[in-house]
Amino acid sequence: MQGRVFQALEAFSGIYSGWILWNLFLAFIPLALSFWLFRRKAVKRRSLPWWLLFITFVAFLPNAPYMLTDIIHLIRGTRAGYAIWLIALIFIPLHLIAILGGFEAYVISLINQGTYLKRQGVGQFVLWSELAAHALCAIGIYLGRFIRLNSWDLVTDPRDVLTTTVNTLTSKQPALTIVITFVGLAIFYWVMKQITLGIYLRIRYARMGIDVPD
Repeated sequence: MQGRVFQALEAFSGIYSGWILWNLFLAFIPLALSFWLFRRKAVKRRSLPWWLLFITFVAFLPNAPYMLTDIIHLIRGTRAGYAIWLIALIFIPLHLIAILGGFEAYVISLINQGTYLKRQGVGQFVLWSELAAHALCAIGIYLGRFIRLNSWDLVTDPRDVLTTTVNTLTSKQPALTIVITFVGLAIFYWVMKQITLGIYLRIRYARMGIDVPD
């Protein structure tokens, strides 16, 4: 038993080296910012700090759906020659929790943004804001996964980010990858949004003592 535990810990440290915790940390940054930006009832006007945090929110938002691409680590893990029980009991559940957790952070962040827009009386722009977020995140995911850029590169080297982005969008193959990513994000987001709102309503009705039909 101890040998299996040691093997599991060795496999985890050897293949992942903390990337799951780090990527989840980055994914939850926009989630935390979304509550501060969009859920605070005390906010009546958009001050300079609000706009600075909003720019930070937009810059870090792609880190949440970026977790979907971490499936490549699972593929690497299955090809590393580890035992089937390690893959089934550790690698696969670990990836599912990390990927769904990161994407759920993305979903809740955009739901908070939509709630804010409705509160501001511009609810007709919720869908367009979601589509814009999907487009920006599709570009950000490509730049992060294939070009290996980071969110903080916008501050340290914005000129390189701009040049790389323009070159990427004007190249046929990267543009096609971005379009496919955009479509995938839009579909998966819509599904997860319905599930999230359904769970939220059930919890809310339960607290109010209202029976929800199955």
